[in-house]
Order: sequence, then structure tokens, then C-alpha cells
Amino acid sequence: MDGGPPPGPGGRAAHRLRAVLLLAGLGTGLVAVSLVAAGAGAYPVPAGQVASSVLHAVGLEVGTPPDRIGRTVLWDVRFPRVVLAVMVGAALGAAGAMMQGIFGNPLAEPGVIGVSSGAAVGAITVVFTGLTVFGHWTIIAASFVFGLATTLFVYVFARSRGRTEVVTLLLTGIAVNAVAGAAIGLMTNFSQDAEIQTITFWQLGSVSTATWSKVAAIAPCLLAGLAVIPLHARRLDLLALGEGPARHLGVDVERMRLVLICALALLTSAAVAFAGIVAFVGLVVPHIIRMVTGPGHRVLLPASALGGGLLLLAADLLARTVAAPAEIPLGVVTAALGGPFFFYLLHRTRAKQGGWS
Repeated sequence: MDGGPPPGPGGRAAHRLRAVLLLAGLGTGLVAVSLVAAGAGAYPVPAGQVASSVLHAVGLEVGTPPDRIGRTVLWDVRFPRVVLAVMVGAALGAAGAMMQGIFGNPLAEPGVIGVSSGAAVGAITVVFTGLTVFGHWTIIAASFVFGLATTLFVYVFARSRGRTEVVTLLLTGIAVNAVAGAAIGLMTNFSQDAEIQTITFWQLGSVSTATWSKVAAIAPCLLAGLAVIPLHARRLDLLALGEGPARHLGVDVERMRLVLICALALLTSAAVAFAGIVAFVGLVVPHIIRMVTGPGHRVLLPASALGGGLLLLAADLLARTVAAPAEIPLGVVTAALGGPFFFYLLHRTRAKQGGWS
């Protein structure tokens, strides 16, 4: 955290106003992009008709709704995809912010350090073996177990003398991604054509198979993962001061870390189970939020969820319209946007630390 005296009443009021404006702006942007995304496609529906259709569905007879075909396209195809993209983005954005707070490292992100790949191995193992132990929840359960195990492994392996080393974190992520890639490649090699197509979906990332049943399945995971935000946001701010000061201020550091690791593993695993590996959302969004409103987690965490939903929805809109009628994999779009940003953060972090030996 930056040094200097605490802000006075005027500074706190300005910060609070900036936070309110940020959250309101993200919410407004999310609604606007949702209207555009729902209307864009092979059968275009004007944004006004999209909004009217939603208002009619809640009992408000406002505007002119689309025709019968338009309603079918909106409610059976477009809206599930829009909602799923927002949920997946919110999960990844919040998970990235949580992970950076837990590790005390600005380069931590589920995709970069291998958590997404670990969760994908769990999901692909279920597809490869045909397991249906928990019915529709089997893939989510397997993703969660593998994602949690990967998160705990990275957390333990990358810590030394009470802090997380940047180089060790990045090298651990490279190793985890390599092992996960090898496991996925091995299962792909021995899979049938239908299984290979499903495995490719998880490797490249997409929300093109969205349905209302998938939205209903990811919703409890998202709500459970986000429920920890109001309980631990202040404690994450105290942890940024260091483990010793945080303990002296009454924070049970290890218990808090365990709860947050489980929460971010649940969020990441649910996102991977329904959208595959979508990298860099959890890296880019929290950093942009910090540039606007500072490092306070009471604003950072909810804003990262909103910003993640907005970014992924915009990326999905770009993925299915820029090369229409073909569709670019969602993970390719987020990697193209997030890769250069990661290079920038890597350079800035190295410069700030005076180089790495």
C-alpha cells in the first residue's frame, strides 16, 4: 500500500464519491453492452426491442417488443449466453482480486498460475471417463476439487519466509500449466471424436453452449463465492499491511486465507466448468479498478466482479461478430487482450523491485 498520511474528511468523501461513480458506471455499462450483445447476431434485434422484451417479461408494458421469432432468439439463445458470460466474467474478476490479495502479489491470476488449467483437468477427466456420480454437478465437483488442490499447491509452494516470491509464483504457474497441458493432451490422444470436440471447447474457452439450465447451475456457485466479499474485504486491507500487523489487529490470517482460497477455487472452477479456460480476466480487471479507485478491497472486489462481467461480455460479443459468421474462441480473444497487459505488469513489477536475480 502507498505510504503517506491518512486522507482527511474531504479526501474520504472524494474517494467514496469516486467509488460510487465507478460502481454505477460499471453497472450502466454492463446493462448497455448486454442490450447490444443480446440484439447482435444473424437475426438482429434492435436494442430498444431487447429492452422492451425484458420489461414486458416483468410485467411493464413499455415499448414495442420483437416479433415471435425475435422473442425466441432472445430468450432461448441470446439471453442465456449474455447472462452466462456475465456470471463467468464476474467469477473470474472476483477470483483474480481475491488471489492478488491473498498472495500479496499483483501478478497472481487463476489462468497465469495454473488454477484454471487444474480445474479444466478435472472437468476433462469427467468427460474422458464418463463419470456421472453427482449427475449434472459431476463436472463442477471435479473442477472444484482439482482447482482447490491446484490453488493450495501453488499457495504453499510459492511462499517463502512469510511472503510470496514473484519469480517462484510465475515458475510454479508455468510448471502447473505444463503438467495440466500434458494431462489434457494425453486424454485427448485417447479420446473419441465427440470427446475431442468437448475437450477442445475447454481448452479454448466459449459460452456458445449457454442454456438456462447452465445459468441455474453456476448461479449458486457464484453467489457462494461472492458471499465472502463483505465478510473479508476489510481483513484483506489489513493483510496488505503485512501478516504481523494484521494478526495484531485481530485477523486470523490462516483461517481467512483458507476461506478465501476455497471461495476463489469455487469461483474459478464454476467458470471453467461452463466456459473452459478463459485467461487474463482476473489479471486485467482488478488492476484497472485499482488505477481508478485505489487498493481498498471493499470497492475492489465488487467492482472487479462487475468489471469482469463487462469485459467478458464485450469479449464474447467481439468473438462472435468480428469474423461472422465464423466465431473466434473466447479464450483467444481474452488472451489477445490480456497478454500485452501482462507484459506491461511484468515489466512494471520488475522495475519496481529493481530487477530479479
